Amino acid sequence: MSVAPPQHATPDVDVESDAASQLDQPWVTIVWNDPVNLMSYVAWVFQNYFGYSIQESEKLMLKVHRDGKAVVANGPREKMETDTEAMHGYGLWATFEKDN
Repeated sequence: MSVAPPQHATPDVDVESDAASQLDQPWVTIVWNDPVNLMSYVAWVFQNYFGYSIQESEKLMLKVHRDGKAVVANGPREKMETDTEAMHGYGLWATFEKDN
């Protein structure tokens, strides 16, 4: 008795929209504590680059100082790359990664 192997439907995979959804997934920019920059300068960068209020800038700066890092922005990958490069331009240590 011969049994035919089961036929499986192959799902249609749209590579372009899969890549696009990867780019649209939330990403974050993280600023890391460093031994170089003054806390007041870090808060100033957050206020001037991201447009945070003085209070929010100081809160994020203290998080960087106390916890060693803080998420300072979130959004699409390209924007987080731009923000990370901008933080480097200000002399801050920063990275970007997918949001968990």
